[in-house]
Amino acid sequence: MSELLEPGFEDYIKVAAAERYLRGGLACRIVAGERAETVLGLEGVDDARLAQLIEAGSGLSLVLSARRAAALGVRAAGPRAVRLALPAGVTVERVRALADPTRTIEAAHDVVPTSAGSLMDVAAVELCKIANLLPASIIVDDGAAPVVTLEAATIMAFRAAAARSLERITEAKVPLAAASSTRFVAFRSKLGGPQHYAILVGEPEGMASPLCRIHSECFTGDLFGSMRCDCGEQLKGAIERMDEAGGGILLYMAQEGRGIGLVNKLRAYSLQDTGIDTVDANTHLGFEPDERDFLAAATMLRGLDFPAVKLMTNNPDKVEQLARHGIDVDERVEHSFAANTHNRFYLETKARRSGHLLGLAKLGPPQLGRRGAA
Repeated sequence: MSELLEPGFEDYIKVAAAERYLRGGLACRIVAGERAETVLGLEGVDDARLAQLIEAGSGLSLVLSARRAAALGVRAAGPRAVRLALPAGVTVERVRALADPTRTIEAAHDVVPTSAGSLMDVAAVELCKIANLLPASIIVDDGAAPVVTLEAATIMAFRAAAARSLERITEAKVPLAAASSTRFVAFRSKLGGPQHYAILVGEPEGMASPLCRIHSECFTGDLFGSMRCDCGEQLKGAIERMDEAGGGILLYMAQEGRGIGLVNKLRAYSLQDTGIDTVDANTHLGFEPDERDFLAAATMLRGLDFPAVKLMTNNPDKVEQLARHGIDVDERVEHSFAANTHNRFYLETKARRSGHLLGLAKLGPPQLGRRGAA
């Protein structure tokens, strides 16, 4: 961790703090070279404050991700973020609807992009994502005193830096119903960001290439048995399979909803209830179809001294990312379960649109009820 003491460490800590500022409706100043802008996270600003900003009108603009702009029917001038001019007489509800499709999914014919997103605009959107807010920022020229100043480049590098700096903190024996010889190992970064956990089943240390499952947390599926996804079955099935094999590593990653957070995942669910699929639900909210990066998982495996694994996954991207981050995947082990009437459309979407290696013939009978997804 000595490299974190070099110049720049304090700037990363500021980013970790800034996510709380945005959620609390406070302003942050983002700089890139000689340019600077003051930003507020749209979702962190209450209606009364937003009405004041609209009424003042001076220098107020809205920055959305290019994904959200495209969903609105706005031609994106840049590949990652778009700055929008708000029409005269715009209301608080209208501004919120531009960022949140659960309020409306109508096209925004009266909204005009003023420019492709600058590096500062892209960083403002990224900061909202780090805070698990909708990726939408208000840019103000006055009327909001910034509480912290951040370099745009530091914001953009934060998530990777936090993943690389994960440290093994402590471990404890935690016997499970499906695997009595199990240890939990906690990982934490000095830079902030989420904590992740490794569940060591049996004795994987004695294996050249143990079974490994990278499991993104799913509050609804893992804890409550949601039938909209297959996450709970994958979690329990992985532990049982590792126990039968004599050992394995389950990395339990704080990456709810493919990296968009639980609140935004629930928003995606509400969009899916209108008939769109899991991929379009994420992009309508302004996110990428999958916001996850598996650098943190690779860092944890190195910290546990597992340079090679047999990866239990149907997602080729996990295999490719682990390899890119220096972990050998000796074998991809299929890890799928039969569909139910609530998650079949979701599983079909993962196979057809996200490239997951799921044999659709194995997913079970056609869906009978309303389409659900996760």
